[in-house]
Amino acid sequence: MNRVQHLHKLQTETFDICIIGAGASGAGCALDAALRGFKVALIEKDDFAAATSSKSTKLIHGGVRYLEQAVNNFDLAQLKQVRHGLEERHIVIQNAPFLAHPLPLLTPCYSWVEGCYYAIGLRVYDAFAKGDSMPKSRWISKKEVLQRAKGLSPKLHSAVLYYDGQLDDARYCMLLAKTAAEKGATLANHLPLLGFEKDEQGKLLAAQVQDELSGEQFSIRARLFINCTGAHADFVRQQANPALSARIIPSKGVHAVLPLETLGSAATALLIPKTTDGRVIFAIPWENKLLLGTTDTPYQSEEEPILEREESEFLIENLNRYLAQPIGVDQVKAGFGGLRPLIASDPNRSTKALVRDHEVEWDAQSGLLSLLGGKWTTYRLMAADTINEACQHLASEAPCRTAEQLLAGAEGYDPQAWKNWTSQFGLDSDICEHLSLKYGSRASQVLELLNENAEWRSRLHPAYPFIQAEVIYQARAEMAVQPRDVLARRLRLEVLDWAATKEVTPLVAQLLGQELGWTEEQVQNVAKNYTDLVDGFQAKI
Repeated sequence: MNRVQHLHKLQTETFDICIIGAGASGAGCALDAALRGFKVALIEKDDFAAATSSKSTKLIHGGVRYLEQAVNNFDLAQLKQVRHGLEERHIVIQNAPFLAHPLPLLTPCYSWVEGCYYAIGLRVYDAFAKGDSMPKSRWISKKEVLQRAKGLSPKLHSAVLYYDGQLDDARYCMLLAKTAAEKGATLANHLPLLGFEKDEQGKLLAAQVQDELSGEQFSIRARLFINCTGAHADFVRQQANPALSARIIPSKGVHAVLPLETLGSAATALLIPKTTDGRVIFAIPWENKLLLGTTDTPYQSEEEPILEREESEFLIENLNRYLAQPIGVDQVKAGFGGLRPLIASDPNRSTKALVRDHEVEWDAQSGLLSLLGGKWTTYRLMAADTINEACQHLASEAPCRTAEQLLAGAEGYDPQAWKNWTSQFGLDSDICEHLSLKYGSRASQVLELLNENAEWRSRLHPAYPFIQAEVIYQARAEMAVQPRDVLARRLRLEVLDWAATKEVTPLVAQLLGQELGWTEEQVQNVAKNYTDLVDGFQAKI
């Protein structure tokens, strides 16, 4: 994925489809369309998965709370959404088993009545998950609960244990884009949309963009444009056709990151079924930390949503009700906020009463296709629906082929191979396991870099398994061009540990600068800008 080469193609070639937005839905659409034989362009104003697609709870699930609401309200549309989510769950894991895996979750019960209620509900949840190999739910005793999660309060009666999936969301999205590129798609990050060129009837002819790095402006020509910009979809829709009414209602969700020992479990998560605002909250072991979230509040600002102190206090207050030893906000080591792209009803359509998890909208005036709403678990179905619609407008009958398409790194993946790398490459075992779990079989390409420069085997930070060679690989093979591209999306350190992130930023900037030809002044400026950004996150807690 050489960014310079991809930019040249974007400027000089005409595409069947140009997809705007490279989160899970946009990258998923690019892979689907490329596999169907279309000539595809994919552009992103920031970085792959920079917004909502890197800010999830890291779960692949049908939605336990959606099932409860569906049953209580006799809502067949929500039941259908749950079924689709559970059907997709095993596909997400199957196509990148190094990045996604089953996760056990506990739902605590304080009486046998609660135990019966949750046990029955989760058996129904299991029943919807036909055809996958996920373990089934079971009602377990207090003794087993406290063995699995030593930090929980002994006042509980029991718990129901069930399983969903977990993934590294940003890296999964990165590999969707990388796989699309390997199947022929042309793509670039840090390429914001400025507007559209249109014919006399208002039909879209080209997307006007600007390279953030060079400042160069140019146009990308395509037969069809697809809007996959999530919470920002209305901006693109109204650039294409100012007469369109707004359809997206952004909702802010935040997560706080705590020490792993808070819950006393390295492998089992907690579902908090009753909170003071009526939502459920998850406390999930992830990357040797405990991820706590999420919230649900309206959000209208144009600024990036971030974790704030009041939100941290809310999350910790609800977690403390289940812990043997309550904790304080001072335990928060990092956090993040994201926006859900909830869909408003279209006043011009009779189907406005329907519940939609996602919607594919065709604007006949401009010829823009927009994928609205959705969630991580069903990204593949969302993409399939969108490219099916695109086929109708491009006179194609090519079928969707993504269900069995392994992502880059899944081909030939051996989950035990890393155990030989300690002796072969002289690396610590935690580094070897980390490389296997983040790159799959492509870890060999990272390891090959050690022959080029022995210093690249060094850790970025003594407390984490990340090494310098990864930064070089990400610059060369994954289009990382800013320290935040590396530390927030590809290594995930920003969402794990703000203090460590600031410590390693100068080194990451230096490594990127060597690869990208920066001056020493540029290296210092990008490092300072990113450190200032992380300082701003910390100041809000």
